[in-house]
Amino acid sequence: MEPEKTTRSNNRPFDSLRPFSLRRNIQPQAGASLLMRAGNTEVICAVTIEEGVPPFLEGKNQGWITAEYGMLPCATGSRYRRETSGRAARSQEIQRLIGRSLRMMVDLQQLGPYTLRVDCDVLNADGGTRTAAITGSAIALRDALCTMEQAGMIRTLPTILPLAAVSVGIIGEQTLLDLDYVEDSGADADGNFVMDNQGRWLEIQATAEKAPLEDHQFEQMKKLARKGIRELLELWSS
Repeated sequence: MEPEKTTRSNNRPFDSLRPFSLRRNIQPQAGASLLMRAGNTEVICAVTIEEGVPPFLEGKNQGWITAEYGMLPCATGSRYRRETSGRAARSQEIQRLIGRSLRMMVDLQQLGPYTLRVDCDVLNADGGTRTAAITGSAIALRDALCTMEQAGMIRTLPTILPLAAVSVGIIGEQTLLDLDYVEDSGADADGNFVMDNQGRWLEIQATAEKAPLEDHQFEQMKKLARKGIRELLELWSS
């Protein structure tokens, strides 16, 4: 007997991404900015170019890339309280994930004495906010590096490693690509995958919510993530 198929919104197949797109120059004052959309999830990704590096890097002849992540108050069904007294543990964990992923893109010694600070602000949240933030901020970072080269801030454009990220989950017997909020909140297991354009994994976060993951289930999750990320990498040519 074949496993029961999970009905998805808009009759989306189990192995299909939500409609995705990006719109550049959403904040013209930034070194680079864009609005990343994945289904109903929308994230503003903006890069600030700052002279100097954190104290722990002074004298080491390299630059730095870091990220901040936050949800705007009306991004969710009920008002999300502003994090005025410091980042919540979830936000800290997500922005560290974004920062680690972005630092894999570039040889930091090629940046010179600059810090690139990437702000990811969730405008609308319907699942997959961290993966949309990674995918969008990676392209915004590439755009900021191009701006730096054109302005003569760096001598040559560094080698840039394209990457993207996507979520995968298991509901019942079905493995699903790119979860929306309803799917994510009811998943038996879920994971976030970050992959480069050469098919190498940069980050994998996977959690079994209701029962331990079997090897074949995890392999299926990776297979779907690879498919989805390859499609998302098409944004790099836009």
